[in-house]
Amino acid sequence: MAEGRLVIGTQRYSSWSLRGWLSVRLAGLDVGVEVVPLAGAGQTMALKTLSPNGCVPYLEHKGAVVWDSLSIAEYCAELHGFLWPTDRAMRAWARSVAAEMHSGFRAVRSALPMNLGRNRPLAAPLAEDVHKDIARINAIWTEGAGRGGPFLCGPGMGNVDAMFAPVVCRFLSYDVPGLSSTAQAYMQAVRHHPLMVEWYAAAAREPVEWHLDMYETLA
Repeated sequence: MAEGRLVIGTQRYSSWSLRGWLSVRLAGLDVGVEVVPLAGAGQTMALKTLSPNGCVPYLEHKGAVVWDSLSIAEYCAELHGFLWPTDRAMRAWARSVAAEMHSGFRAVRSALPMNLGRNRPLAAPLAEDVHKDIARINAIWTEGAGRGGPFLCGPGMGNVDAMFAPVVCRFLSYDVPGLSSTAQAYMQAVRHHPLMVEWYAAAAREPVEWHLDMYETLA
């Protein structure tokens, strides 16, 4: 019998859900997964009374209630410390860039919404603030994976990679240019991780009725 549940949104679009799901799966928590189709623009009424903040991801595990992807990541790391680096200085770096991802990069989030069914660049040029976000993300990936990789803090995927995984999806979907060879190799390592392969496959099986025009018709 499962020890709880993880509620996530449409896997084709929900970047925050992907982060929480990866941490939960990396930690090996025995929970059932429930997918709530998103209506877009905060209009998913089914979530309003489901989680304390009305958003996904939302985790119930052995009596604990956890929401927000970064909180879920920290909860999972309390149970399985390998999700953060064991080295103190590396752990500090990983937590810092994970928090930077959690609270920042709004230009990239707005201009390049996650859509796993997309595979083409935007028709219009990217704005300057989007390019600045891309440059900063490229620097983080180059620094982290450049220490040996293939992930940001070594050979295995951890919480910091879970935080950046949706950005990998975005950059691949929109064929973002100008990334270093190290950053490109990092994206491929994330994309081909077995859990990411599983997520993409689940997203591809979602009903067409769950597709949202606001993402599918973006030029």
